[in-house]
Amino acid sequence: MTRGADRLTCAGCALSAVGATAAPLLWLSMPRTRRHLGGGFENEGMDYGVLLTELPLVVLAGAFLPLLTVTLLSRLRDRRRS
Repeated sequence: MTRGADRLTCAGCALSAVGATAAPLLWLSMPRTRRHLGGGFENEGMDYGVLLTELPLVVLAGAFLPLLTVTLLSRLRDRRRS
């Protein structure tokens, strides 16, 4: 493995960690999520099932989308060099 590939791999992992952290924080700040977690009028629409259904998908999407982007950019860069 070359030094550039090591840097790209490290950058992909770092972006994945940042995405997996930022996505749930963004998800929690949305009005729809706050309503489901008890922010509605007199607990109207309160549904803790979103923690089991939506939260894992948000974390996975936050982790894999940056990783997918880095992979695609890497492939495009390698094609241009060839």
